[in-house]
Amino acid sequence: MLAGKSVTAYVGLLAVLYAGGTVVPLQPNFPAELTRRMMRVAGVETLIVDDRGLGVLPEVVGDGTRVRVLDTGGVGDGFPLVAVDFGAALAEPVVVDSSEPAYVLFTSGSTGVPKGVPISHRGFSSYFDEMDRRCDFGPADVFSQTFDLNFDPGIHDVFAAWGAGALLLAVPPSAYRDLPGFVAEHGITVWHSTPSGIWMAREMGALEKGALDGVRWSFFGGEALRCQDVMDWLVAAPGSRVENLYGPTEFSIGICWHRWAGEESRRRGVNGTVPIGKVHAGHEFRLVTEEGEVSSVEGELWLTGLQISTGYLDAAQNEGRFVVADGRRWYRTGDRVRAHAEGDLAYVGRMDSQVKVHAWRVELAEVDHVVRECDGVRDAVTVPRPAAHGNELVVFYTGREVDETVLADGVRAVLPHSVLPRRYVRLEQFPLNPNRKVDRLALRKLAENMTI
Repeated sequence: MLAGKSVTAYVGLLAVLYAGGTVVPLQPNFPAELTRRMMRVAGVETLIVDDRGLGVLPEVVGDGTRVRVLDTGGVGDGFPLVAVDFGAALAEPVVVDSSEPAYVLFTSGSTGVPKGVPISHRGFSSYFDEMDRRCDFGPADVFSQTFDLNFDPGIHDVFAAWGAGALLLAVPPSAYRDLPGFVAEHGITVWHSTPSGIWMAREMGALEKGALDGVRWSFFGGEALRCQDVMDWLVAAPGSRVENLYGPTEFSIGICWHRWAGEESRRRGVNGTVPIGKVHAGHEFRLVTEEGEVSSVEGELWLTGLQISTGYLDAAQNEGRFVVADGRRWYRTGDRVRAHAEGDLAYVGRMDSQVKVHAWRVELAEVDHVVRECDGVRDAVTVPRPAAHGNELVVFYTGREVDETVLADGVRAVLPHSVLPRRYVRLEQFPLNPNRKVDRLALRKLAENMTI
């Protein structure tokens, strides 16, 4: 499905599932070579395209890629077409085995090589059963759709809304210019975005007291959610219940949730972030240290249960991620997580976000947290850059300009002098990747190209 958030896309995804097929959402604004690679890996044979998809189709199939296009009108005769036979319409949906894939989604590709992840009907169903148990969505609700359909939170929005008989509203980026006006005009009651959506709204002056008072549910996911951001959001949306959603694509959209509980949430979080909460019922987790020992306190989060993917489409990519231990198959998230005494899990950072500088092990999230605490700083992201002596650190931050000595004084609380960041760089805003997460790879490249 090579399409944006269009009628063709939404009807198309339902039609494919109704016919017992597997949906592979593809983004028209992705590089053509990346799209071709995804199509090859997923074994795409037929495309549904909207106007945006049609515009890039010649480039996507320009290297001789063999694919047919569903003739929905306006496609033209430049491609092999699948004719629509209205007499062959199905009277009821095709029954499929619960282990069969409903979707193939591709990870965001932080390594530069996105992985194809089949999401089964069983995992899909388990996820939405959990949502139904704790949320009171209904036909009167209006859901925001800020995510694209190739990103698993976007799939959450589609079926959380339609499963409740509610309206789903595609939110254009321009809506952030006047988010309160957009939300009020369209009666949005359920909001879902990355935490970056909060600072975008804040930068546009949209978080004034009661400005979003029609919102009754607010969901955030895709990256770490800061406690301060939640508090700012709740000033504007005081009647909203806020949940922090966590889950890798490999675990069918989401696997943990935490509902904001004020000071209690602040106490259970780490580095000023909201806990990711408890894993869904019927699933298990373990925390594994770098030495391979199971810990009750902190370690890499391993998960198992109904929602686990069968593995990547390219089986060679499974090594080191899907493992068997104690007779069960686990997914290693690569996330460092801390367990609270009450059972909540808190996100500490990526296992690979721990870097060594002059043989000193540095947790980048701790540096981010300390810089954020400095007066005038809105947000901060620390990245390593190669230097003649090994690694050195560069901190990017948003907010007003702050004297570097003030920032360095704060960081000295967690780092020795020999490994203090070399630069503190103010940006008007952080770059975002296509999934509207902070683009850390772009920041690393920016740091590497700096003259220090």
